[in-house]
Amino acid sequence: MAMSRWQAPRVLRSCATLALLVLASLGLPAQQPARTNLRAGASKVDITPAPDAALPMSGYANRTAGFKSIHDDLNVRAIVVDDGATQAALIGCEVIGISAALWEKIAERLTQETRIPRDHIMLASVHTHAAPALGTYNEPVEGDAIQKRAEYVQKLEDAVVTAVREAQASLQPARIGFGTGKANVSANRRARDGDGGWMLGNNPDGVSDKTVAVIKLETLSGEPLAIFANYAVHGTVLGPANLQISADLPGATSRVVEKRYGGRVVAPWTSGAAGDQDPIYRVGTDFRNVAALGQLLGEEVIRVADSITTSTRARIRGMQKVVTCPGKRTIQSPGPNREYKIEDADPVPIRLSLLVINDIAIAGVSGEVLTNISLRLKKESPFNRTIMVTHCNGSSGYLPDDAAYDQVSYEIVTTRVKRGCAENAIVTGLVEMMNALF
Repeated sequence: MAMSRWQAPRVLRSCATLALLVLASLGLPAQQPARTNLRAGASKVDITPAPDAALPMSGYANRTAGFKSIHDDLNVRAIVVDDGATQAALIGCEVIGISAALWEKIAERLTQETRIPRDHIMLASVHTHAAPALGTYNEPVEGDAIQKRAEYVQKLEDAVVTAVREAQASLQPARIGFGTGKANVSANRRARDGDGGWMLGNNPDGVSDKTVAVIKLETLSGEPLAIFANYAVHGTVLGPANLQISADLPGATSRVVEKRYGGRVVAPWTSGAAGDQDPIYRVGTDFRNVAALGQLLGEEVIRVADSITTSTRARIRGMQKVVTCPGKRTIQSPGPNREYKIEDADPVPIRLSLLVINDIAIAGVSGEVLTNISLRLKKESPFNRTIMVTHCNGSSGYLPDDAAYDQVSYEIVTTRVKRGCAENAIVTGLVEMMNALF
């Protein structure tokens, strides 16, 4: 017997109700439908220091002089997304790193001034080694530089809040999508020294993840709004002899992407698991190398972005927690490629952050993670689309995988974490969070 027009919807509703009752009787959660009212906004705020500030630069212990000039501007870039029920912020800062204490201050201000939940804030540093020292790595500072650094740190804090508020104010109906590509601008830097040890160098045979991960946000008419990019490489095309302020390779990549779309797009760049990854042109003074690698990486970001299919559906959820690892301090080290002695030190907190937008899992870690940890996380993640963002929501230093401790390299000598903790703490912790939000 054929159903009337009003009978069919009633039957369908009855079937849906029955399905929910069956799920409940089995103790299984009913999957929440993705919402279809995504909004997004983006903003960029300048954080370039005053030309006469002469602040000490960060990234190289043997470079103690203040910067001499500014080569290219430093910026904070922020994206805010809204699914109709909650919001989240993705922020990229062109500095070397943000300490746990500064993260706490900024997170508190953001939750108070924007009402974005703390668990939905991802504040990442691009880890350029050509920006002012913020005290994140206990860089020495004296005299007038003490006050100048404090003023610059305040400028950074204010800029992050401003960028998020501006992005929030510009929210508009949007579409979102995800894609990946490959770029050969990085190499494993843990290299043999020819004398049985290990040094910082270029090891083309070492493990390296060349994945370029891209999240694209666009208007309902298809105009790009923001392009979020992630790639595992240090911001160290420029070395200790450089005394010019620069966002290095990360900034060059963002500029290439933004220029391609006529300045209409904000393009935050974030670092993947780059603790053991350097650019193929490294620690020099030639800005042509910065531009060349930025062009290569930027063009791949653009290629991926242009191929992404987007959707208006959105469902945002987030979670954060802090895991703690036993600490160590190196007390004797003839060099990073030799045996060394350690003593016990304070435990090291590591903040794990997870932001999930639809089926895209953005996993943040507050440190310099080595590649094998990220590869393991991607393998064990329940999300096929998993991105690791490092230097995120704090700074815990180098975080090596267990096997890396057998190779006494710079990362192993300088890490504050004892062997046998970081890898499992990060992977297990994040996978547990992912399963909770899956």
